[in-house]
Amino acid sequence: MIAVLDYGIGNLRSAEKALRRVGGDARLVAEPAEAEGAAGVVLPGVGAFGACARALRSSGLDAVALRAVREGVPFLGICVGCQLLFEGSEEDPDEPGLGVLEGSVRRIPGEVKLPQMQWNRLELRPGARSAMLPPQEDGGWFYFVHSYAPVPEGGAADCVVATCDYGGPVVAALERASLWATQFHPEKSGRSGLELLGRFVRGCSGVGAGEGRRPAGLPG
Repeated sequence: MIAVLDYGIGNLRSAEKALRRVGGDARLVAEPAEAEGAAGVVLPGVGAFGACARALRSSGLDAVALRAVREGVPFLGICVGCQLLFEGSEEDPDEPGLGVLEGSVRRIPGEVKLPQMQWNRLELRPGARSAMLPPQEDGGWFYFVHSYAPVPEGGAADCVVATCDYGGPVVAALERASLWATQFHPEKSGRSGLELLGRFVRGCSGVGAGEGRRPAGLPG
C-alpha cells in the first residue's frame, strides 16, 4: 500500500488516481494509524506553504512523513509537499517546515510572471544519477504551478538532480536514496509524469515501514 497523505489541502485524489493508473495500491490516509505498514508515502501539496505546514501538523501526518524518511521508506514530495521538506519558506517565515533538507523556499526571482503555470523542460544536473527521472537527454517536459521554489543549502544542494529555466535556473527535482521530491506535478505531466510515478511504484515493491534502510545524511 502506498499512503497518500490527506491533510485536507487541495485535490489530493489526482495523485492517488495517477499512482493507481501505473499499478500502485495508492490510498488516501487521513489518520497516522492508516499509514502503518505502508510500502511508500506520498506528500502532495498545493497552495500556501504556511497553510499546508499547519494543516500537516494538525493532522498528525507530519510524524508519518518524518518516520518514512527516517526509516528509508520510499517517499515522494510533490510541489508544496517538496517545499515542506525544507526548513522554512519566506512565504510564511513564522511557520517551520519539516527540516528534512537544509535550506529554505524562496520566491522565484526576477521579472518573470508568477506563478509559473506551464509546461517546462527539465535540465538534468551534469553528472547526476537519478532513479526518479526517465533517462532522456533533455530531461523531459513536466507541468509546474508555483511562485516559490526550494533553495537547498549544505548537503541538500547535492540532492538536486534537475532544474528548469524560468528567468534563471529553478530547482525542479531532488533525490537522496529513497527520498524523492519534485517541484512540478508528475500527476499532471502526461506520459513523462506517469513514467516517474511508475518508477516510484516499482521502488515501493516489497518495502514496508521499518524494512528500509535509513538514507545517509537524514536526521535520526
